[in-house]
Amino acid sequence: MVGRFLIREGTHHWFYLEWILNAQQHNALHLHFTMEDNPSLTEQVRQRYRSSYSGTFYRRFILGEWTAAKGLVYDFFDPARDAPAPPEGELEDYVISVDYGTANPCSFGLWGLRGGVWYRVEEYYYASRRTGVQLTDQEYTAALRCLAGEHAIRCIVADPSAASFIAALRQEGYHVVKADNEVLSGIRITADLLKSGRIVICNGCKDCLREIALYRWNEDDTGRDAPRKENDHAMDDMRYFAVTIAAQANIGCENPFCSVARKPSSGGFMANKGVET
Repeated sequence: MVGRFLIREGTHHWFYLEWILNAQQHNALHLHFTMEDNPSLTEQVRQRYRSSYSGTFYRRFILGEWTAAKGLVYDFFDPARDAPAPPEGELEDYVISVDYGTANPCSFGLWGLRGGVWYRVEEYYYASRRTGVQLTDQEYTAALRCLAGEHAIRCIVADPSAASFIAALRQEGYHVVKADNEVLSGIRITADLLKSGRIVICNGCKDCLREIALYRWNEDDTGRDAPRKENDHAMDDMRYFAVTIAAQANIGCENPFCSVARKPSSGGFMANKGVET
């Protein structure tokens, strides 16, 4: 029997535990190939794939290693290099991403499109544990309206579990899209978009920049890849936006996981009274 296995997992995967570690017991021959062994790929294509990944995903998808996720999630990101000032003037399109929280922090990102690149130009971040005061859905709606300013907002991409806040936004006339919330593939897509410069965090978005410098993989022996549940609120709203909106443009996207995201609704500001999206 001949089998081929494409590595996308860590060292707790059943195939690694049963077949790779016990190949001799199964009378099996383990051969390790990478894309360097594929004669149909040109060096230009190989370099494009190499530049699409870093950290854990580079070791898995490029080097073909069975490795656990560890360290910073977005380990390639350098705020001094990768966080410019926002573009001047009005942008082509605007979307707001939302990670809703009451006891936990609530994070909104205002994204603007120019020349095929989405810029996180402004943000709102509220941590009730810092202030000792929890805000209502109506107060968060007012904060979102202030963030939107005079811009025509195409849609709000929201945490799909935030039922009451989604209802409040729709009552205000906003078109709300429930975000794709698959974490691991969402992180892969977000990393690809950040590395390729198709989404950009501007230098005024201090909480997003603070979190991206702290956002780490959970290295506990749980047997699955997952980020730590801390410093993740702006990270979640950025991931919602990246997967649900930015990845859909597919501008030169090399990430094979972009296809999991849903197609965004088109059009500008529009009412959506309780319609599920």
